[in-house]
Amino acid sequence: MIVTVVPIFDFEVQPAQPLKKVMTARLKRLSEELQAIHLKDLEFVEPFLADIVIYLSYNPKYTVRWRIANDVPKDVELIVADVCARLNYIFWKTATLNVFK
Repeated sequence: MIVTVVPIFDFEVQPAQPLKKVMTARLKRLSEELQAIHLKDLEFVEPFLADIVIYLSYNPKYTVRWRIANDVPKDVELIVADVCARLNYIFWKTATLNVFK
């Protein structure tokens, strides 16, 4: 399975510029670590050419939140949920499927 973690920099509450720079760099680092280290085992899950896209962002209290952007099997969703829970990331709840406006 091909794993892609995308940092989303749409802050609901705009922080000051120095804080925004630090938070953006942190989110990039966390997304790279999630993809390369924590979800590395998903590369060996059947089907090998299937994709999983995960969005990482901040909620208004600057807690890291995640969501899976595409359809994947339930067992893969559970693996991602378990890994993100161990990292203290919260599930990103949205009313609509389309995150971008």
